[in-house]
Amino acid sequence: MCGIVGAVNLKGRPLEPVWVEGMTRSLVHRGPDDEGYYFNGFVALGQRRLAIIDLVTGRQPMSNEDDSVWVTFNGEIYNFQELRARLTSLGHSFKTQSDTEAIVHGYEAWGLDCVRQFRGMFAFALWDERNRLLFLARDRLGKKPLYYTLADGHFLAASELQALLQHPGVRREVDPTALDDYLTYGYIPAPKTIFRGVYKLPPAHWLALRVLGDGGYRLSVERYWELAYEPKLTLTEEEAIEGLEEVLTEAVRLRMIADVPLGALLSGGVDSSTIVALMARMADRPVRTFSIGFDEQDFNELAYARAVAERYGTDHHEMIVRPDALEVLPKLVRHYGEPYADSSAVPTYYVARMARQFVTVALNGDGGDECFAGYDRYAGTLLAEQYRQLPGWLQRTSVTLSRMIPEGLPQGHRLRRIRRFLEAAALPSGLRYVRWVSILPAERRQEIYTDEFRRELNGYRAEAWLLGLWTTFEQAGLHSLDLQLAVDVHSYLPYDLLVKMDIATMANSLEARSPFLDHRVMEFCARLPVHYKMKMPTLRKRVWMSKYLLKRMAERLVPAENLYRRKMGFGVPVGEWLRGPLRSWLQDALLSSRSRLREYFRAEVLQAMVREHIDRRRDHTYPLWALLWLELWQREFMKE
Repeated sequence: MCGIVGAVNLKGRPLEPVWVEGMTRSLVHRGPDDEGYYFNGFVALGQRRLAIIDLVTGRQPMSNEDDSVWVTFNGEIYNFQELRARLTSLGHSFKTQSDTEAIVHGYEAWGLDCVRQFRGMFAFALWDERNRLLFLARDRLGKKPLYYTLADGHFLAASELQALLQHPGVRREVDPTALDDYLTYGYIPAPKTIFRGVYKLPPAHWLALRVLGDGGYRLSVERYWELAYEPKLTLTEEEAIEGLEEVLTEAVRLRMIADVPLGALLSGGVDSSTIVALMARMADRPVRTFSIGFDEQDFNELAYARAVAERYGTDHHEMIVRPDALEVLPKLVRHYGEPYADSSAVPTYYVARMARQFVTVALNGDGGDECFAGYDRYAGTLLAEQYRQLPGWLQRTSVTLSRMIPEGLPQGHRLRRIRRFLEAAALPSGLRYVRWVSILPAERRQEIYTDEFRRELNGYRAEAWLLGLWTTFEQAGLHSLDLQLAVDVHSYLPYDLLVKMDIATMANSLEARSPFLDHRVMEFCARLPVHYKMKMPTLRKRVWMSKYLLKRMAERLVPAENLYRRKMGFGVPVGEWLRGPLRSWLQDALLSSRSRLREYFRAEVLQAMVREHIDRRRDHTYPLWALLWLELWQREFMKE
């Protein structure tokens, strides 16, 4: 894995260069009072840079002609060739074929607005020596991470949280509100991290830190891009299909530019299947494809992936993930750096590891659900709006009857879905959505927290963050479907899905590229009329079609059985594993005397949750997995 680190000495002391183990450049300095390592330039941190374009001369950090501007960079600028031509015409001289150099000269030409010109995934740190300015930026959707903090009078920034933790001035002090966020959503949204005083730069933001002559500094953070859902495009269905195919094909073409072998992660769903089909159209050799499956057939999509692989004659590779695969969990905990509760991190890691044996770049279908309303909860919200129009007595009766449905039914069971829907449908729209995406609702968290930890929270409620997003887009007058998409683009997408893909692939020195997350594709899809995204459900006709326009476009590309089937998602049968082969591991991690969770959670409530899950009285898969990861994280990062 490759990370970037940059820092500015805010103490005004002279610095002398030294080499630091693990750093690939000598722009690292040790202060004269030997307090630690500081940086007045930027360095690549890790084993090596993952080189994709210009393998020979694209080394970092990279400077302009007179070494007054330096940059270190994580990601890819896909339109760098176009930018190179524009910048050359403006008089800039290039010494490499690397996309990194486009950032340097782009900054010289356009200043902080250069980020608006970049099409790709990126986190970079740039130092402007003449203006004593540190400039950090992160891509529009948040595909690449960027962390920063202030420690011992030095401003530090890195693309890996672990890199910041190497500085002796960075304290490992858990932020209790971030822990409440984690138990609510399964992730910690920006700008917070799990550590107090360490921050994430949000997606589509830049940070500018100007060092002043008196030894002080001025810092500003600004959003530079927002996905617009209005005004709607006026297109016939056929025009919309043609427009989608055009922008998506271009996004795939740009992401096939590489000086290394590339392939695709193929789940068998409509999103990844469409990407593979478009790649096959443009490739001069069989596309290499990689798929993951499970013995448990309710979670297994390999047959659908094979259908696409056979249709396009891909060089196809498969792997079955079994419970023993969780042996990698401690390693994943180290790579993520923060608690992370999405169990699909495990198969994503393994499919990335398998792909890396053959390729260095892999395209994927991430973002299709956020473009075309692919999650069941979108339809659930539309149904709930109609349900709330029913007479009050009928709503109350249905909720009473739903409580007769057993709580221990397995995930995906129809009756369980009905109960979950009815329990939340009567809530106001924002609260309902929060309930559906939460691991543990507020009342349940209050039960599990110790009295001392509740006092530390001091009345904080993690739900306020997502409710704030909901209210913002609701007040903007968005249609209910677009409102949900906008909320997910600002929450679940960058802080769950994209974190998972970036960590899993970077941990295996594989670069993941996501054509659906090209900002021009996203902008086109956002402004489509909502009926092109989903054929709406009704109480009388509960069957709906998500991703309507995408499926229409893909009809001539992808087997019909891949398009018109119920979405499975990239789930993991971890609930059953925790009752069976992983039962003793779960009990030891959460209930033993050496469990670190006792600092935050009541032991008797943890015991009850484990017992109820194992006895199938209630399904606690999601909270137990979140707690298991948190325990392993405590052991790894909060060692005494």
